[in-house]
Amino acid sequence: MTEAEREVGQRLVLDIRMELGGTDATVTDRIEDTVDYGEVCQLAALVAQQRSYKTLERLSTAIADRIISDFEVQAVSVKCAKPEPPIPLPVEEVAVEVWREVDE
Repeated sequence: MTEAEREVGQRLVLDIRMELGGTDATVTDRIEDTVDYGEVCQLAALVAQQRSYKTLERLSTAIADRIISDFEVQAVSVKCAKPEPPIPLPVEEVAVEVWREVDE
């Protein structure tokens, strides 16, 4: 991100995908038996706001690593997109996607 983006802020769009493997929720249909995506979204927002990141790569990695450590997921993909980036070309967005798997 540029200095100007860090000063005034930048709108980012996150796309988070999780691989859960076998979960009891497939039978019980209870949120308690799976990963609560509301909590995942809260965590992602917290990570994004805790500090200033210079790159989408680092932010995506920080979010993916926290999801892996805080939730029972086998893998996670975090895509961080910057709509209408400040570049002199007609680009709708730029994005970075990071994939993490649990070490077994």
